Amino acid sequence: MTAEQADLHRKAAPGAVRKAVRGAAIGNTVEWFDFAIYGFLATYIADKFFPPGDDTAALLNTFAIFAAAFFMRPLGGLFFGPLADRIGRQRVLALVILLMSASTLAIGLVPSYQSIGVLAPILLLLLRCLQGFSAGGEYGSGACFLAEYASDRYRGFVVSFLVWSVVVGFLLGSVTVTGLEALLSESAMNSYGWRIPFLIAGALGAVGLYIRLKLRDTPEFEALRDEGEVSSSPLKEAVTTSWRSILQIIGLVVIHNVGFYVVFTFLPSYFTETLEFSKIDAFVSITVASVVAIVLIPPLGALSDRIGRKPLLISGAIGFAVFAYPLFLLLNTGSLPAAITAHAALAAIESVFVSASLAAGAELFATKVRSSGYSVGYNLSVAVFGGTAPYVATWLVARTGNELAPAYYVIAAAVVTLLTVMTMRETARRPLRKLLTA
Repeated sequence: MTAEQADLHRKAAPGAVRKAVRGAAIGNTVEWFDFAIYGFLATYIADKFFPPGDDTAALLNTFAIFAAAFFMRPLGGLFFGPLADRIGRQRVLALVILLMSASTLAIGLVPSYQSIGVLAPILLLLLRCLQGFSAGGEYGSGACFLAEYASDRYRGFVVSFLVWSVVVGFLLGSVTVTGLEALLSESAMNSYGWRIPFLIAGALGAVGLYIRLKLRDTPEFEALRDEGEVSSSPLKEAVTTSWRSILQIIGLVVIHNVGFYVVFTFLPSYFTETLEFSKIDAFVSITVASVVAIVLIPPLGALSDRIGRKPLLISGAIGFAVFAYPLFLLLNTGSLPAAITAHAALAAIESVFVSASLAAGAELFATKVRSSGYSVGYNLSVAVFGGTAPYVATWLVARTGNELAPAYYVIAAAVVTLLTVMTMRETARRPLRKLLTA
């Protein structure tokens, strides 16, 4: 194949790009719906899977299992990232959604502690670890899949739909659980209602799997395969040749993850536990924040194609560093409208950053090791700074007695990321590198 033929082979038709976006986004929405409902149903899970008598201990055990999934994500990244560089992005995306949906469905079917004793929490832990393992392969493979389908001109816009679909998945999970709580009595919810979202996830997973099985692999990967350039040891090559890029993506997504899990996971509980608003107030606030992100992310992704990734990355990091403390002050005024406004503003700052961060991360690597390098770096960072963010923020409030303490954590994360962004070159509107350079 000549260089000209390879270039033509890599250029996907607009219809194929739209199909790729739908497949990646719908599948990713299902993945994160599956992943999120565990957190929304934590109190019911605590009651069903742990010995009665100590509600606090049961809830802490439930959240410990929640965190275990995040520590499985680097293992998933180490496994699925190199696999996607060897066999293709599309096959891995189909495999991870099958694994995620099957494990989520199984959680909804596991008998309670009263029925099978200690085997219940053991099975819950194993299934939650499978969810985390699957999630470790989803984000890196999905970002590379969309980046390689998109044209140089619109890559930021196209890739932004991956993080957009994460917010959609979280929102759908919140709406589903809240809707069930409104429709069912407390006894019905405790008896069987909490299982319904897990069963829904199984059906949604089947739809997502069907869509992904219909996708073709990326033109970039197909061209690499046709030319016989697919690496036999992509993880080794990524670590030895692209270690600087791996370190950059670890630093790049610190505020990406801290910001996301503070805004979309920690703040709903902060509303009820610290600010003493009702669950309905917290639901309204997280819904408003989610809608803000859903509306802003795609156009901001398109803006990164016009003005560059770095202006948005720098603006998002500085936005968190400068405004996190004032916005937490606003959260703590005692006014619900003010608190919702602050929540929405934090979601807007997060949208500025994440709209460009996934594309920027994918553009750091050559096609030959892109999924390996991206998945390893991203999932190491999310294990340390993502899943732990709600715990750290809660611990800071309890330890210091200062209800504004989470703002300091956000500010520190923003500074780390800002320093990292300063080491990166601008990659918008540039062709993706196919092979490693000397």
